[in-house]
Amino acid sequence: MVKMQTADVVRPAPRLYLVTPAIGEPGEFSGALEEALDAADVAAVLLRLVPTDERSLIRRVKAVAAVVQSRSIALVVKDHAEIVARAGADGAHLTGIAAFTEAVEALKPARIAGCGGIATRHDAMTAGERGADYVMFGDPDPDGHRASFAAIVERIEWWSALFEIPCVGFAAGQHEVAPMIAAGADFVAVGQGLWDDPRGAAAALTDIARLFAMPEPAA
Repeated sequence: MVKMQTADVVRPAPRLYLVTPAIGEPGEFSGALEEALDAADVAAVLLRLVPTDERSLIRRVKAVAAVVQSRSIALVVKDHAEIVARAGADGAHLTGIAAFTEAVEALKPARIAGCGGIATRHDAMTAGERGADYVMFGDPDPDGHRASFAAIVERIEWWSALFEIPCVGFAAGQHEVAPMIAAGADFVAVGQGLWDDPRGAAAALTDIARLFAMPEPAA
């Protein structure tokens, strides 16, 4: 059973979860990543990888890990749970209950096991029961589709009110960040559009980080 939240529990302040574009050769991206990580308080980086052979994937993860972990930030690899330990990453983010269930025992307890691609409340609770360190709401499917923003916010509110396991809200843009924070997200994942901002990702992330420092409106 998923551990329920008790009335006396105070959740930590929400934090940023940075999502990379799909990475080929890290050298072409490391400069922009370093600037972004130095611009804001980032809790974790979700690394997306361009498909290639396993040895090249491990090499790419190690290169990005050197940038991320040197700043005491967790590096989570999207989907490739089988290379996480060898590449020195902190964990994996699995898409869908089937993929999560298959990988979670190999990751736990030493590594982070996160679950996205959650379609229903039942799936979210199943992920929690099977050991998820967090659940993510709002991430798009492979075709780029996702639930309405109102439905995503409702799911975050429901989860954060009832369960102790952290939840991540996946923000499609800066305009979605503040509502997710208000809904109770423990982390807000940002990435789409961030890397294409003409000012640079660091400037865009600085603007987003200010939303986390804003005081909550009076009741």
